Amino acid sequence: MGNVFSLQLSCDTIMTGCWDCVAGPAIHTYQLEENLADLKIALDELKERRDDVMRMVSIAEQQSFEPLNQVIGWLSRTEIVINEVDQRLIDGTDEIKKLCMGGYCSKNCRSTLRFSKIVTKRLHDVKDLKTKGAFKVVATEVPAAAVVERPSDDAIGLESMLSKVGSILEEKSVRIIGIYGIGGVGKTRLLTEINNKIGVSFIGFDVVIWVVVSKAFFIEKIQDDIAKRIGLSRELWNEKSPEEKALDIFRVLKEKKFILLLDDLWERIDLLKIGIPLPTQENGCKLIFTTRSMEVCGQMRAHQKIEMQCLPEEKAWKLFEEHVGSDILDSHPDIRELAQQVAKECGGLPLALITIGRALACKKTPQEWEFAIEVLKRSAKSVFPSMGEEVYPLLKFSFDSLPNDMIRCCLLYCTLFTEDYHIPKEILVDSWIIEGFMDEYESISQARKQGHEIIGSLIHACLLKEVSDGTVKMHDVIRDMCLWIACTVDAEKWKFFVRAGYQLTEVPEIRKWRGIRRMSLMQNQIENLRDAPNCPDLQTLLLSQNHLKVIHNDFFRFMSGLKVLCFRVNKGLRELPVGISKLVSLECLDISFTGIRQLPIELRALQKLKCLNSEYLLDGIIIPKGLISGFSKLQMLRTIGSFPLMGEEVEDNSTECLADELQRLNHLNVLSVSVASAFDLDRFLSVEALHSCTEQIGLHSFKDSEQLNILALAHLKNLNYMLLSKCESLEEVKIEWEGKVRMIKAPIQIQIPGITTQPFFQSLVKVYISRCSKLRDITWLILAPNLRHFIVIDCNKMDEIINETKLSQVAELVGTLSPFAKLKSLYLGYLPELKSIYWDALPFQCMKDIHVYACPKLRRLPLNSYISKRNEISIHGKEKWWKELQWDDERSRNAFLPSFIAE
Repeated sequence: MGNVFSLQLSCDTIMTGCWDCVAGPAIHTYQLEENLADLKIALDELKERRDDVMRMVSIAEQQSFEPLNQVIGWLSRTEIVINEVDQRLIDGTDEIKKLCMGGYCSKNCRSTLRFSKIVTKRLHDVKDLKTKGAFKVVATEVPAAAVVERPSDDAIGLESMLSKVGSILEEKSVRIIGIYGIGGVGKTRLLTEINNKIGVSFIGFDVVIWVVVSKAFFIEKIQDDIAKRIGLSRELWNEKSPEEKALDIFRVLKEKKFILLLDDLWERIDLLKIGIPLPTQENGCKLIFTTRSMEVCGQMRAHQKIEMQCLPEEKAWKLFEEHVGSDILDSHPDIRELAQQVAKECGGLPLALITIGRALACKKTPQEWEFAIEVLKRSAKSVFPSMGEEVYPLLKFSFDSLPNDMIRCCLLYCTLFTEDYHIPKEILVDSWIIEGFMDEYESISQARKQGHEIIGSLIHACLLKEVSDGTVKMHDVIRDMCLWIACTVDAEKWKFFVRAGYQLTEVPEIRKWRGIRRMSLMQNQIENLRDAPNCPDLQTLLLSQNHLKVIHNDFFRFMSGLKVLCFRVNKGLRELPVGISKLVSLECLDISFTGIRQLPIELRALQKLKCLNSEYLLDGIIIPKGLISGFSKLQMLRTIGSFPLMGEEVEDNSTECLADELQRLNHLNVLSVSVASAFDLDRFLSVEALHSCTEQIGLHSFKDSEQLNILALAHLKNLNYMLLSKCESLEEVKIEWEGKVRMIKAPIQIQIPGITTQPFFQSLVKVYISRCSKLRDITWLILAPNLRHFIVIDCNKMDEIINETKLSQVAELVGTLSPFAKLKSLYLGYLPELKSIYWDALPFQCMKDIHVYACPKLRRLPLNSYISKRNEISIHGKEKWWKELQWDDERSRNAFLPSFIAE
């Protein structure tokens, strides 16, 4: 019996095993369709988590945080799994078709079984990855660089002072150093050298912090600058009170050994109120500041006061000689001796030596130099009670040497901006045109060329300083001198009133407005405009960057002569008063970057209006029917970033599109515009009269278009800026040349007549592309030979900038054109799939800055060692990304090593 029982057990085991062999695969096969459905759902959930994590990483990186290694690893593994599973889901369709017998069997059992097991495994992997991706923290704070080097010139005459400060810094008992001297003597230049040389050489300090204080300072500005330097400036920072900010700064700095450099103090500041720990021997911290007053040194309890004196005669002559030029000095036997007399009249003041030297750099006759000596001697005999005003007469020579009052007026206009303000050249030139400073001109283009020529001449004369390709600023002493001219010595002629950046909470007293021609109250904290000042002579009123909320109807009652009114960047301003109709002489109205939601119909009274700027309004804007076309003299209309402009029905359910109104404006020659659909763009491009005046265009939130033929926009021959934003359905920007250009593949299509000339975007200098999640490349940029600045951010699918295949398809249009030949700056950010900019090294003859952030798959830049010899390029990015970059050879890597700036 035992044997029989034993045999029975063996048979059961065999039968069970056989069943497992048959049923197991059958179950795997039967569950395939269900598992594929589950895998699709799980994959979608994983993608959502991946996008959430990437967004958190992106925000963290914007705040100077560095992603955790485990997060980077998770994102990398997730990307691999997502790509594989996407393919498995595609293959799954074919495997499902092979099933038979109700899903229990397959026409290819072995293949389907293997596939089913992989699907089951990947379902587990996807769920596991999703669970592991629930990060509470995705990034950690990156330590700030100890020293940020600042731009500087050759420090002629500063060598001994620099050595002196270096020696004093080594003394443990000296914790606070005050450097004082008259304006223009070189205090900022010295502090810059201290930052660049002493800051670097002093080992043991955690951080060197530079802050410009200026005359009209406020504590929060200093706090914000310090916070940004030490990594505290975060999303919630601006919502904190000054007291909370001070606590945060103190918490960080008390743990650090720092050198704090404060430039241009005009009065005592309370360090503790800002959050700065007092420098002591125990903490080893140092404070160095510059000021024009020795009294401020005492108020700040400086342990060492260093007077910055004018240059001795020999060094003064060397500086003057450098700025005049040996060719001028040697152009006549008598000039060198006369030049030495001029240098003596400058009294060794570096700023006077530089500005007057530049003013005389084109004078080739002894008579011109003798006249300069007489003028300077006359000024020097004047006695002024203020130390600063002893300097201004010397500098005024440069002002008086300007060719005419038109250029002098252009320079004085720069004082309407706040101290140390970086003034965009384009805004400055257009402001001069609007104010009527330019000579008679045939076109806006001609006037702008003249404006840029004037900027160049003022830079050459050292009356303006070029900060970047697109911005200029005034040296604070030059600005003070110009204000002294416009508001004091020649006040009757120029009639300026400037209180920019003074932290005013109310407008000046009414009596101060009388007789004023140009008034600047920009960058204050004014909330209300109530009482009506009697100022019929007022022509320009700048109220930008205030906290305006309410403007009373009567405020403009007695401003019949006002021509320029600027409310730019007043986000709390929601409406314009009906009383604005009193401004019958108004020629320019700027309401850009405000919260204004509707233009009042009363604006139709402004029949002289030539410029209307309503760019980037926060909530869009309603424009009454017929209002725009009623401005018969309108020359400039800027509306980019504001909605609705086209396609949406305006007030009173009018079906008339603004594009139709615009074509009635016979004098319109500058237009910036945003469109929000394919239909709107077709409608806009169908109005031929608008082609030549359109300078900027924004394509926003296209939801009905998968493709855009870029050649349709080539009609816009003066287009200099293009914005492509939030076009989530846009997959491809095509270059199609077929006699007729069909612009957009959309539900509604309008054909545009063919372009008869080469469709290059000759005027296009800046392109900004963001949040076009399906766009894979932007090869069309090859058609913009003069492109200067290019920004691409938040395009999830973009894997290359220029596609080689697409480029070859348009070879007849492109010819021998070199890509990005004039590009100066390139910014690539948050492009998770980007692998290539261009497949070969590019000459980049004009390139200055390359910024790359959150582009983990970009492993190669189109650079080689030959390019590094021809051009100095700064490359900004994360240290980890830089280390993983691949190069053609070690020589190329080494050539660009000094160019990298970790951020």
